[in-house]
Amino acid sequence: MKVLMFGWEFPPHISGGLGTACYGLTKSLAELGDTEVTFVVPKSFGDEETTDFELVSADDIALFNLITEDPESTKEFTKISVRSDIIPYVTPEEFWTLKKGIQKPGTRFVPTDEQGHVRFSGTYGPDLYREIRNYSTVAGVIAGQKKHDVIHAHDWLSFPAGIEASRVSGKPLVVHVHATDFDRSGGNISSRIYNIEREGMEFAEKVITVSNLTRQTVIEKYNIPPEKVTTIYNASAPPPRKRNPGRTERTSAKTVTFLGRITLQKGPEYFVEAASLVLRHIPDATFVMAGSGDLLNDTIEHAARLGITDRFHFTGFLEADEVNHLLDISDVLVMPSVSEPFGIVPLEAMQAGVPVIISKQSGVAEIIDYAYKIDFWDTYSMANAIYGFLQYPALWKMFARHGRVEAENLHWKDSAGKVRLMYEDIIGKQPAPESKIRYHSARHPEGHVPHKNQPVGTRSTHSNHIKPGS
Repeated sequence: MKVLMFGWEFPPHISGGLGTACYGLTKSLAELGDTEVTFVVPKSFGDEETTDFELVSADDIALFNLITEDPESTKEFTKISVRSDIIPYVTPEEFWTLKKGIQKPGTRFVPTDEQGHVRFSGTYGPDLYREIRNYSTVAGVIAGQKKHDVIHAHDWLSFPAGIEASRVSGKPLVVHVHATDFDRSGGNISSRIYNIEREGMEFAEKVITVSNLTRQTVIEKYNIPPEKVTTIYNASAPPPRKRNPGRTERTSAKTVTFLGRITLQKGPEYFVEAASLVLRHIPDATFVMAGSGDLLNDTIEHAARLGITDRFHFTGFLEADEVNHLLDISDVLVMPSVSEPFGIVPLEAMQAGVPVIISKQSGVAEIIDYAYKIDFWDTYSMANAIYGFLQYPALWKMFARHGRVEAENLHWKDSAGKVRLMYEDIIGKQPAPESKIRYHSARHPEGHVPHKNQPVGTRSTHSNHIKPGS
């Protein structure tokens, strides 16, 4: 079986749990032995681990000049090859030369460099809207060139790419919901993101959610039929290096860690409030907030107002090795998320022998027992749990020992096996589709005739709602 998979990030270049989950699932699918995975990202950096599968960088795919009807103007658009001797535009003069030749209003150009490549930043930058649209264009080209049996798109950023690939090849689409805008925004959703999420879910044959919490959101908030939505939990990634197997005794250090994006979704303000309560009784405790995000400055100011900044360390974003070191010196990890579809960080901490405190509003709470669970807003319960772990060695030791075993028994191979069974079920129900690709003999600006698998003239619909966020 050949799987064409679309994502937005891949380790080690990640901003959260999405890339980690994509790696764990992709690697485990490939290790099944009878599954070939091609994973596509907008931009690769050359240091990704891809020994078991193929990683394709969208900006390595050579295109011809493409003109599409702007999704911001109408849902219908057409891709055509420019029939002229003009090279892909790289200067303002060339742009206007091309634009003057187009009569239909509401058209936009997909710019390429001199080699016909669309350039992507590979980040969540200010051009995210445009990059998502361009990514879907390149996805259609890839789908016309790569043999595959099923398409799998991770999160809303890649849903348009999955939809376009499916329309081009006629192969079924599975969308994987790692989070919704209800989680990221705290309920103050963007209609643009909501619509593109819903379009992906409606178009797909099946929707995978990472927890029953997320499944319920998809069913209730996006009106997706329950029989179409399946929960397949994330798992614990294998340790990137050997952990300290003897770390079962308390040390004199008392370090409490928050590890994640410092955004509304992750509840950083509740962590600061709980820290203030703990410090009244354990004044030498140290609190670490590792991560970056739009609430970083507000969180620092919050700690300053409470007069506890001398007991806080704000590290900013940490690389993998730095995260490993932080977990090795941490005594407790707290994840007070307001709405967490899953939450891989607690599993990583448990593997490192660190007891965890998690919110009941997190998906991972559905599958682990050896974590202390609190409501995100209950800062007194959170503070009591932190105090208990720091002051009672027997409690700390029990959660550290049993938590490690529990996390290590959650394997990506089990999740991959469930995904593979879903693929087989979908493919078995699919009629043999007619090709959705139409070809013509339009020449490349330099006289080269496009390869027969170069999709041109494909007609499709596309969401007109795109907004950055993750």
